[in-house]
Amino acid sequence: MAYSKFTFLTIREELGINDKYQVLFPEIVSSEPDEWLKIALKMGKNAAFFSEKSRSEAIVFPILMELQRKNPGRLSVYSGAELEADNQKELNGECDFILGYGEQKYDLDTPVFCMIEAKDQDLKRALPQCIAQMEGARIYNQKHGKPIEIVWGCVTTGAEWLFLKLEKNIVYIDSERYYLSDLAKLLGVFQKIVNEYIAF
Repeated sequence: MAYSKFTFLTIREELGINDKYQVLFPEIVSSEPDEWLKIALKMGKNAAFFSEKSRSEAIVFPILMELQRKNPGRLSVYSGAELEADNQKELNGECDFILGYGEQKYDLDTPVFCMIEAKDQDLKRALPQCIAQMEGARIYNQKHGKPIEIVWGCVTTGAEWLFLKLEKNIVYIDSERYYLSDLAKLLGVFQKIVNEYIAF
């Protein structure tokens, strides 16, 4: 996959994107999970850490379904979608999860505003791929006549979650990390991101 070939060096040299660390969510309003999500995560816990795919299915997807349930008609979730943005820059390939604004469609729709990668235990190694996907999302939105100023991203091991914000030619990497053990706070972060696009 082309997105996975990127490193921090090629992100800077080929895409012209610089990285900075910053607290992205100084204030978070926790969002309590529904009982079904607690049960689903508890049931999937043993299988979740077998592979990236199992983490995606047992942890990430249920959390995104809960977020979609709390935002009816406002959030679309695409799992394993191809994001073909710019073949010359090699900004193309499959993404673990893509969040879009609006009702769920059969095919990927715009605007795309958040990319989520479920990775093994090394979050740092996953960051360049996620950043490349975020840039791909920005280009994809522009091509489809729905440009947005900010694209969010997230990399996760299932237990640990790290968020990113791409604005112009800078990607801000959160200096805080969020954890599955504090699910209400994690859902609060996602809800804050969704709220930005409801306002937009």
